[in-house]
Amino acid sequence: MPYPQLDRDRLKMHVLAERHSKVSIARDHLSVNAPSREFTGAGAAVFQEAVERIREARKNGKPVMLTFGAHAIKNGLSPVLIKLMEEGWVTHLATNGAGIIHDWEFAYHGNSSEDVRANVASGTFGIWQETGFHINLALVVGAYEGLGYGEAVGAMIQNEALTIPAATELAAVVRDTVESDPDRAAAAADLLYTVRKFNLAPGRLAIPHPFKQYSVQGNAYRLRVPFTGHPMIGHDIIYNHPLNHGAAIGRTALRDFLAFANQVSQLDGGVYLSVGSAVMSPMIFEKSLAMAQNLMLQQGKHIDRHFMLIVDLAQSTWDWSRDGEPPMDNPAYYLRYCKTFSRMGGTMHYLSADNRDFLLQLHRTLAGN
Repeated sequence: MPYPQLDRDRLKMHVLAERHSKVSIARDHLSVNAPSREFTGAGAAVFQEAVERIREARKNGKPVMLTFGAHAIKNGLSPVLIKLMEEGWVTHLATNGAGIIHDWEFAYHGNSSEDVRANVASGTFGIWQETGFHINLALVVGAYEGLGYGEAVGAMIQNEALTIPAATELAAVVRDTVESDPDRAAAAADLLYTVRKFNLAPGRLAIPHPFKQYSVQGNAYRLRVPFTGHPMIGHDIIYNHPLNHGAAIGRTALRDFLAFANQVSQLDGGVYLSVGSAVMSPMIFEKSLAMAQNLMLQQGKHIDRHFMLIVDLAQSTWDWSRDGEPPMDNPAYYLRYCKTFSRMGGTMHYLSADNRDFLLQLHRTLAGN
């Protein structure tokens, strides 16, 4: 007998207009010219090396990957991230499920970041109709269209719409492809289930995004720069909505993981920047690099010339590049992201910095300002 489950269909959803949000993107975004603190001492040397490595990588057509946590979005850094894409400095962006959500809420609603303590107590935390409905629907539609997690949401933002197939069309796809292409048939069945359960009309579903100029994933879709989303089941507020569909999340997130891994496989001579996201970034990187090395070794090659800069707020006096992994009785050992990345070969440095200072200085220096 399966365990009993909570019935999300019984939840009373609330509209975003009712929510007090802490951050307004129009008011709180940071332009590329916003002031920032410059790095000094050893931090300045590490930062400058990263800049030189990025310039060399792009000159040689090598990837520069930027993985970041949700706070980079909440801190209003989307104009900086967009500029890094537009100017060709970054070839791949990746974030966690929360980063996807905050970016979407800014594009759609103009506001994001709720009071977790108050809203859990009132039974409203994350139980927002627009956020849960639209992001989950984008993922179910995107899974059917063969898109990844970040790409599906980015397409919805940029196009300001989703295309809903008719139930009869989806039923025909299920019937006609179940033998020849069972993965497509399953994705069609997932969307068919959603269309019927929520009585969705076929055709173009208009979804205005009046603040889409601030959306990193929307602009990534416009620029055709890969933007991948790496969620974990149950970690994000979209799981609170009845439209949430685990199979669609799995399909789109797996596609994004493999797109991320494909970029890692080309990282010899390239740069990997990990800004925050202390859990997601090292975990997906180590698995991706292991697969990449497996494939390279089959060709008699090996990825060794990758440069990794890990940026976070925690202070650390341990020199990972010089002294390797610290002993277990040293607190630095428990900087999980450093511990993981220090085992990944190549060259790794850690820089203690606020993501605002780092990304603003990075763009300013690369642009020669």
